[in-house]
Amino acid sequence: MSASTFIDTNIFVYHLDATDVRKHDIAEAIVREALRTQDACISYQVVQECLNVVSTKARVPLSAEQAQAYLDAVLAPLLQIGASTELFHRALGIRSRWRFGFYDSLIVAAALAAGCTRLLSEDLQHGQQIEALTVVDPFRV
Repeated sequence: MSASTFIDTNIFVYHLDATDVRKHDIAEAIVREALRTQDACISYQVVQECLNVVSTKARVPLSAEQAQAYLDAVLAPLLQIGASTELFHRALGIRSRWRFGFYDSLIVAAALAAGCTRLLSEDLQHGQQIEALTVVDPFRV
């Protein structure tokens, strides 16, 4: 299965945290549409980061049961890219060429490995083109 859009961790964090209503509403629409169409995906890294943030660093952390329910209902259906030596090699190449941090490079490498053309993230420069991938900040005003 391939997808056109890769969703970064921050989308899921805003989906679960309604403190910023505007960002929450945008994230809600993105996640709902991703699950409906299955035209979006995530990697193992997004799952790990999301579960870590919402279980330990969130303003109101999720319980283990709530985190498991979110994993099963939202994250697992979108999970397409696992860890691999090939992914790490590609991330290192992206890091070297684009001067991103390693974890941002892993996100970009995963999006490219999935064949995505859009990366939804507020962590990278909106509009930046990385090979066939365009970074889109869905929260940009």
